[in-house]
Amino acid sequence: MEPYAPDQLPLDSIDWEIHVSRISEANFALARYDGILQGIINPVVLLSPLTIREAVLSSRIEGTQASLEDVLQYEADVGEPPELDDRKVPPVVGDIHEIINYCKATGAAVEMLKERPLNINMIRDIHRILLTGVRGRDKAPGEIRRIQNYIAPPGTPIEQATFVPPTPPMVMDALSNWEQYLHNEEKDPIVQLAVLKAQFELIHPFLDGNGRIGRMLVPLILYNKRRISSPMFYISAYLEQNRDIYNERLLAISRDGDWNSWISFFLQAVEEQADENSQKAKAIIGLYANMKLLVPEITRSQYSIQAIDTIFSRPIFSSNNFARESGIPKGSAARILRELTENEILDVLRQGQGRRPNLYVFQKLINIVEREGV
Repeated sequence: MEPYAPDQLPLDSIDWEIHVSRISEANFALARYDGILQGIINPVVLLSPLTIREAVLSSRIEGTQASLEDVLQYEADVGEPPELDDRKVPPVVGDIHEIINYCKATGAAVEMLKERPLNINMIRDIHRILLTGVRGRDKAPGEIRRIQNYIAPPGTPIEQATFVPPTPPMVMDALSNWEQYLHNEEKDPIVQLAVLKAQFELIHPFLDGNGRIGRMLVPLILYNKRRISSPMFYISAYLEQNRDIYNERLLAISRDGDWNSWISFFLQAVEEQADENSQKAKAIIGLYANMKLLVPEITRSQYSIQAIDTIFSRPIFSSNNFARESGIPKGSAARILRELTENEILDVLRQGQGRRPNLYVFQKLINIVEREGV
């Protein structure tokens, strides 16, 4: 198989007429979702579980098995995960650390965007964070590849590869063209995003992590182009549910030059995920409003709002974590947890023993986040 020779951007092969309806529907759904985002006082806190779920699903496309609950429980038990130098760590722990790195990389990118526009150097920085101390840490994190790679089942020779990315000498020119197009105006920004995401993954500029970076770019580019007011858009659920079509549409670009089928697929993904994101965000906002009525009534505490914000940002947590992260004095924190458990706001996930503290779960929030097609 010949290496892919990237098309120059902007493309002249987009059939804009066939996409008119889907462009309109995707933009309308995205605008509706952003209206909800703008109404959330602190979306970083309130939508934190959705952000973690996005990392879980994006990583699952690459073969990880850990769930949202696995990640939250691990963080509650361990806190900051250790550097995984030992290659004999249990697979689920390695998966969890990859997911935590995904969240860190996304958060770092959001902070960087406050100081400078999105560019290749920033992408290299977040790639370095993504692969620190996990599977792929020996594959030049943050470095543009200098060797030929390809996609195929393990042990398959390059001649039988599913996809062969551009040769190393072509990569930097392709990335420069990609970055220039990123900062250009296009007839429609969601179509532009579709092209940018696919072209990045087809260039395959890193030895590992290209798919995860490509999916991470979706909310970052939407935010960078001011299509959403917070960089919180979750697309991986649709891509994971339609993984075979997702891969086939990308391959059809390199194999047949078929950009229009990919653009149609991506517009559909944005529309459906914007609708699902809207429904989940509204359900979380409704639950939050309900808790703002119930928790003060139950606890009669001056720390009620701090308690609510803490259980929304981390719906699985230890009693120690709750006191530390909420800033509530330990005695008051213990009383609030007891009262919220007695009134079935929280459940005890695991009873403490010896030095090991109780582990709690805010199941109502988990149910909203995990439910498919809310």
